[in-house]
Amino acid sequence: MSIKPFKSIGIGVAFSPNLKANLFEAARLSVFFGAKLFLIHVGESSLEKTNTLSNILKHFEKDNLNYEVVFKTGEPVDVILSTAEEKNIDLLILGAVQRERLLKYYVGSIARKITRQVKCSILLLINPAVERIPCQHIVVNGLKDPKTEQTITSAFYVANQLEANKITIVEEINESQVPVKIDDDKSLRRANIMKERIQLREHSRIKEIINHIPKNYSEDKTIKLQPIFGRKGYSIGHYAQISRADLLIMNAPSKMTFWDRLFPHDIEHILTELPTDVLILQ
Repeated sequence: MSIKPFKSIGIGVAFSPNLKANLFEAARLSVFFGAKLFLIHVGESSLEKTNTLSNILKHFEKDNLNYEVVFKTGEPVDVILSTAEEKNIDLLILGAVQRERLLKYYVGSIARKITRQVKCSILLLINPAVERIPCQHIVVNGLKDPKTEQTITSAFYVANQLEANKITIVEEINESQVPVKIDDDKSLRRANIMKERIQLREHSRIKEIINHIPKNYSEDKTIKLQPIFGRKGYSIGHYAQISRADLLIMNAPSKMTFWDRLFPHDIEHILTELPTDVLILQ
């Protein structure tokens, strides 16, 4: 798989208490990836707003930050989605809350509505900071899916740009793949043997993907393969949380509907309770 670099990054800008932290995070990422930054504000333009943004981003003049401010009126979701498409944005950054109340989960916050509809990759930030917190450990999904090889390849690209030194590839395995009713020592041994065989098969699949990644992206990295038997989405989210990962990288779902939110699949478990910053790759 070829590396797909982020050449343009967008961020929804609201003049809230988190403005400076959000802009610093977005600007740093734009510098790390060598990308142009688009600041998308839903509302009328004004000299005061422009000056506020300019003053905050003066910190990055020395890094030759290339940015553009887009003012556009309308519904927040529509404005951000349309701007992302018009500007050919590769990565869209949004602030998000870790847990949503049940009502908001079904109705959908702005961040989640955009996540479900956007055509580019999206980064959900739960704790933006002015002072950089180094990204050291990245967890990425390794489930068997047509998109996974590109996602793992992109995870190594992201790790390289952010100077993260550890990548854990989580192989989520459904318990249904071990159709053994455990009621004695013999059935327990049989189940364990089946699990070991599945783990070997999954390890072999992931190692084959890693072998195709350019060496300059995979060298000097601590790579861990972590099989987990459990529910997709919930298992990797829980693992990212307990392992204190700095970033969780997931495949974008092929299709997300209202019924997917009533009967959640893997990505919806992540969106309901973000374990850390989450990057969803298209």
